[in-house]
Amino acid sequence: MRFKKIGVIGGGTMGQGIAEMLAHKGLDVYLTEKTEALLDQAVELIEVSLDKQIEKWALTNTEKKLILSRIHKVTDLSVLQEADMVIETITEDLDMKKDVFRTLDRVTNPDAILASNTSSLSLTEIASVVEKPERVIGLHFLHPVARIDLVEIVRGLRTSDETFEKAKYFVDSVIQKKGIMVFESPGFVTTRLICILINEALHTLQEGVASAEDIDAAMRIGYDFRYGPLEMCDRFGLDSVLAAMERMFREYGELKYRPSVLLKKMVRAGRLGVKTGEGFFKYDRDGDRIQ
Repeated sequence: MRFKKIGVIGGGTMGQGIAEMLAHKGLDVYLTEKTEALLDQAVELIEVSLDKQIEKWALTNTEKKLILSRIHKVTDLSVLQEADMVIETITEDLDMKKDVFRTLDRVTNPDAILASNTSSLSLTEIASVVEKPERVIGLHFLHPVARIDLVEIVRGLRTSDETFEKAKYFVDSVIQKKGIMVFESPGFVTTRLICILINEALHTLQEGVASAEDIDAAMRIGYDFRYGPLEMCDRFGLDSVLAAMERMFREYGELKYRPSVLLKKMVRAGRLGVKTGEGFFKYDRDGDRIQ
């Protein structure tokens, strides 16, 4: 199975992380955005990420140059005709994703795999706009992409066995992460479970049971979490967590998925976490916690 050229649609946080990781693995990456300005900004932020690794002696300047040389900035999607796989990473909006996949269906090789990094949307519905829906699959990477060695490989209703096997090979052998097979279900495994934990932490905070700092310390120290649930919420983006909770609440109709009132208030106040510098905690421009 040949994977050399990979398209990445969207230069947001996840798109940057995926593009950097793929380039680090020796793959040619075609990173696309709506405008040149957004594309330049995405590559600049990837460079910042690489510089941080150099500061920590995790990377050399030569390796940084090599990684950046493999990331090609693209605004014309027709360039993706040569891609072996395209991974879509845009915002969690079903109509926008369907528009992207309609375009990809026209411009890509019919044998190329079309993957979405969606964390909760229906792969089956996304694939419905593609002439060969059997080539559509979900590859749900977790943030930060470089450090999390797990990918949910999500099968839609019409995803073929061949597409799944190729995607599994790509995850396990090419980028060397652990791929788990998930059948399409709102929230899949990781989003479904972590959002319920975050939501319960929000209820605990709202009820005054403990402070945000102590709730996170309880899970971080007591259960060996890298981050506590409230800091995780900040890093995912409170608006993203709210959207996922609301989507699962609509799909499942169960009260355990109903988002906390506190979460809604924080989103309305514009305190979205790392992306705005403040959520349940405060962060600097590099996303490091300062309070």
